[in-house]
Amino acid sequence: MGSSDFSWKLPDHPKLPKGKTIAVIVLDGWGEASPDQYNCIHVADTPTMDSLKNGAPEKWRLVRAHGTAVGLPTEDDMGNSEVGHNALGAGRIFAQGAKLVDSALASGKIFEGEGFNYIKESFEQGTLHLIGLLSDGGVHSRLDQVQLLLKGASERGAKRIRLHILTDGRDVLDGSSIGFVETLENDLSELRNKGIDAQIASGGGRMYVTMDRYENDWGVVKRGWDAQVLGEAPYKFRNAVEAVKELRKEPKANDQYLPPFVIVDESGKSVGPIVDGDAVVTFNFRADRMTMLAKALEYEDFDNFDRVRVPKIKYAGMLQYDGELKLPTRYLVSPPEIERTSGEYLVHNGVRTFACSETVKFGHVTFFWNGNRSGCFNPSMEEYVEVPSDSGITFNVQPKMKALEIAEKARDAILSGKFDQVRVNLPNGDMVGHTGDIEATVVACKAADEAVKTILDAIEKVGGIYVVTADHGNAEDMVKRNKSGAPQLDKSGNIQILTSHTLQPVPIAIGGPGLAPGVRFRTDVPSGGLANVAATVMNLHGFEAPSDYETTLIEVVN
Repeated sequence: MGSSDFSWKLPDHPKLPKGKTIAVIVLDGWGEASPDQYNCIHVADTPTMDSLKNGAPEKWRLVRAHGTAVGLPTEDDMGNSEVGHNALGAGRIFAQGAKLVDSALASGKIFEGEGFNYIKESFEQGTLHLIGLLSDGGVHSRLDQVQLLLKGASERGAKRIRLHILTDGRDVLDGSSIGFVETLENDLSELRNKGIDAQIASGGGRMYVTMDRYENDWGVVKRGWDAQVLGEAPYKFRNAVEAVKELRKEPKANDQYLPPFVIVDESGKSVGPIVDGDAVVTFNFRADRMTMLAKALEYEDFDNFDRVRVPKIKYAGMLQYDGELKLPTRYLVSPPEIERTSGEYLVHNGVRTFACSETVKFGHVTFFWNGNRSGCFNPSMEEYVEVPSDSGITFNVQPKMKALEIAEKARDAILSGKFDQVRVNLPNGDMVGHTGDIEATVVACKAADEAVKTILDAIEKVGGIYVVTADHGNAEDMVKRNKSGAPQLDKSGNIQILTSHTLQPVPIAIGGPGLAPGVRFRTDVPSGGLANVAATVMNLHGFEAPSDYETTLIEVVN
């Protein structure tokens, strides 16, 4: 599309009027699952959302929020807030995560980018260290990507390479670690035959070493740091296949919880501690279990554990793990380039916008919504308001979070008459759901429901329209399930709490006094996902969406 024939002007919708105030409400971590005691949305008192659900199928339906619907490689990939808000705002599906890495490796683009050129500066004098999950599970990493990275780096001057492996047994079968290590060792011995000093330097099980998340237990990251950086661990072996086989012989041993080990030379010294002048790549593409290590590697002022020695290294992530924190600063594969988002179109077409959330999700309803772009498109047309999140507490301690304040700011923005779109994210279901505290998550869902009511009441007063949806599931299922769908028990017979997002669809509801008669959800978009929401909202503003947007979910029957 050349710039000459491109226009921001959106065609008028043939049947829907302009000028209605529209509230777009995103409930974070609010999926739809069967009602049971572990479905906090079901257990909670949520009269507002229940009443919206009564509008099905004309005014309430489900949309997909995971897997290919949000640009992730497979239907086993749960959605997350970043990709969810990208899709909601952009109206199209952009490749995310592993897919981006695959295409960057296939085209060789990964080896030409800024991130790779940065770590390459260490190849002459230093060692290249690769840290990540050794698995073909495709959830956090994939063995074939590591193999291509090894090949590409060695062809481009890496003379000394060390791998720090984390065994899986969670996304793949327990015991499969041995096969993965053997495959990797074969590749490394081929590299050694070519004169490259390449070997495995350390390892450990993913749930016990390195891959903690949400700052749950920094001890996990410290055990990894000691082995990877300091070259110290309780177990020492001469090679990694022997290490994994021996450690798996312990009673109750499994891949997820293998203790940390280091590989040593004949004199008993670690073969690969990370030292000044080295380069480090964390090769997981999924962010949640690499963010803590990234902080330890990158942050100068860091006090979550004693790092003992902080090497001066060149560090890059496979991807940037946190777009808000800009962490890590360097990465091998850039996030998708998302242009022409719905927010930019609407501002160009005279739609005045207000966006608000609290700190933990403020970037989602602004930066990610706008296609990974900071700031306003047009400050005279837009106002973004961040409500500070409570810092230094886990959110189950104050599960209501700032839902009430967000709702009040949205209400005031609606009643002010200054805005045509008022957009919020209510984080409770997600942030409290991540703590695994079921009672607190029930309180969180009730608080979010009350916040929705405050906003809908304001829309009622101004004769506006509401669109209520979510970015992915979480609070609707708080327990791990076995193949038959029953709660999974641990060895002591206790249920295993699920703190992650889910693969469930999420609701979208429309309504309000400003909704034109005859507007209803279409029945011919059964596989609709989050990316279909943008065109839907554009229609409600009185416009048709650009032709390459995912199709609208609504029709006008009259």
